[in-house]
Amino acid sequence: MNLFDVYPLMDVTIARGRGCTVWDSEGQEYLDLYGGHAVISIGHCHPHYVAAMSEQLGTLGFYSNSVQNPLQREFARRLGEACGYEDYQLFLVNSGAEANENALKLASFTNGRTRVLSLEKAFHGRTSLAVEATANPKIIAPVNANGHVTYLPVNDVPAWKAELEKGDVCACIIECIQGVGGIRMVEAGFMQQLEQLCREHGTVLVCDEIQCGYGRSGKFFAHQHLGIRPDMITVAKGICNGFPMSGVLISPEFKPVYGQLGTTFGGNHLACAGAIAVLDVMEQERLVENAAEVGEYLMQAIRAAGLPHVVEVRGKGLMIGIELDIPYKEPRRRLVSEQHCFTGCSGTNVLRLLPPLCLTRAEADSFVDRLRASLQA
Repeated sequence: MNLFDVYPLMDVTIARGRGCTVWDSEGQEYLDLYGGHAVISIGHCHPHYVAAMSEQLGTLGFYSNSVQNPLQREFARRLGEACGYEDYQLFLVNSGAEANENALKLASFTNGRTRVLSLEKAFHGRTSLAVEATANPKIIAPVNANGHVTYLPVNDVPAWKAELEKGDVCACIIECIQGVGGIRMVEAGFMQQLEQLCREHGTVLVCDEIQCGYGRSGKFFAHQHLGIRPDMITVAKGICNGFPMSGVLISPEFKPVYGQLGTTFGGNHLACAGAIAVLDVMEQERLVENAAEVGEYLMQAIRAAGLPHVVEVRGKGLMIGIELDIPYKEPRRRLVSEQHCFTGCSGTNVLRLLPPLCLTRAEADSFVDRLRASLQA
């Protein structure tokens, strides 16, 4: 049997990792500024994480959500303390798309409405309503194109106000820093007005923090830079450092109903043990603060380097976009094959940096040197 070939693959096989470094099957070392697509939060193979996962797997890896799981309650308590949402409720699932799907579903159950507002260039996942809320017609199958979602420009308060005044909007879903959209942050004034409009019209405000959250922006959540408090927050990627896990943080105004939401694997024992270990490391090693400090240092270093083809450097913390005046394809190829460094990308001309939150200043300096070489070649 062959794999269903849906991914354009780099010609490299990663065999092991440690911190912000990975090695291929031939022993070549690479600097990882991609973090497995923002998934590796505390660094590859952190010893505390490995020990916690190994111990839990040797005790009990899985049982269903039909029994008590104290690890779920412990993780919910710890997450609330870490992010400042101790009064919120947590529903645990497996992927970012699943988190967004359940957030929008719960919003619709609550207010009985069917329409969603989403940003132009948004990305919220590839399942049912999550993919319809993603502004990319190439990945929306006909069965998903049900007319539930309206895409609106970022920071355009009148456009959002006009739609909300129609009275049929179930939820607004927002990435406060758009990842696939090119590392673009929404403005604080826009989000504050949108929050107020949602309150006035009984619309649920969902912040998609799947890529920009969990410390990546230099605060626990990206929306915390903007002075708002959403009704729901979706999290995934860095939550368990590579083991599949996600969740929806739900404000206390929402009341659970048995049977409305559910999951087989969500919040399993192994995932919760790993997620608690991630929070341990984030707190002990001050990784949110490190993301803020090293991220600002790296952005300033790139700007000061006078690199050819660099038009703009933007972002927050360790979620950084480097916009080029040429397509990213060739510089990114050189970064991998010649400079042995991984980055992500957005659109046609943006290099996207999503490194582990433990990135050091020395590693940031090394990346600037490698980027210079890839752009001057």
